[in-house]
Amino acid sequence: MRALVNTRDPAAVESEVQAAYQAMFPYADRTFVSKAFFWAQNCFIGNYRDYQAIDARYHDFEHTLQGTLCMIRLLHGRHVAKAQPELTQRMFKLGLLAILLHDTGYLKTKDDTEGTGAKYTLIHVNRSAEFAALLLSEKAFGPKDILAVQDMIRCTGVNVDLNVLRFQDELERTVGFALGTADLLGQMAASDYVEKLPILYQEFAESEQFNAGTKAARAVFSSAQDLIQKTPAFWSKYVMPRVERDFQGLYHYLNQPYPDGPNYYLKCIEANIDRVQRMLAATPV
Repeated sequence: MRALVNTRDPAAVESEVQAAYQAMFPYADRTFVSKAFFWAQNCFIGNYRDYQAIDARYHDFEHTLQGTLCMIRLLHGRHVAKAQPELTQRMFKLGLLAILLHDTGYLKTKDDTEGTGAKYTLIHVNRSAEFAALLLSEKAFGPKDILAVQDMIRCTGVNVDLNVLRFQDELERTVGFALGTADLLGQMAASDYVEKLPILYQEFAESEQFNAGTKAARAVFSSAQDLIQKTPAFWSKYVMPRVERDFQGLYHYLNQPYPDGPNYYLKCIEANIDRVQRMLAATPV
């Protein structure tokens, strides 16, 4: 059974990430994880350049931490299973940076006073990739490292064709797929996922309103209730095929023990889906 970690507490998540990092790479620079978290947290609290603190209510820093915790657990499980190609210290670092920065596309500059960052929902993946390039170039990362982080971030796009991403090698692809897996499972396994679905709908609604009159504008959901009703199908018809087929079943490395032990994330998600279905059954038509 997974130890519970408070994903509202960046220090608690950082501590587990640090422990996994040191377990995999005992002689690694022990300051890197804390630096990466410091950089990311500064971005989300409004201490980076001319950016405001995050004001998207669903895609907040806790959402990022949920994905981060899941991804590091997955990579650690894969490392323990001695899967090939073997995870390197460099790729661990780039993967951590990618997951920490994967939703920075929701951040607004200080002169951007209209609405919340949710209005950028349709383009947030590309904005996140651009933001990551800006930050990492300032931190003296080279072009190949920055491109790797950007392609990993692009794995989180709902409709992205993974075949067009030009990964530099198979390990980079694997870490990108681990990120895409963790972004989906981390949020859906959260104990308050069901309660936050109306907040997620509000983000979609704001994006639709902001893009009104453009080709990109389209109503995915007609109401919060509509989003909730479609959540079980989203899980069974999009998320599970995505993580099983497109992301090469990497979520199995979350099984404890691997390969046949229980999967904490799947159990939590299935419990959330069951709650949604019971809610829907109890709602008068």
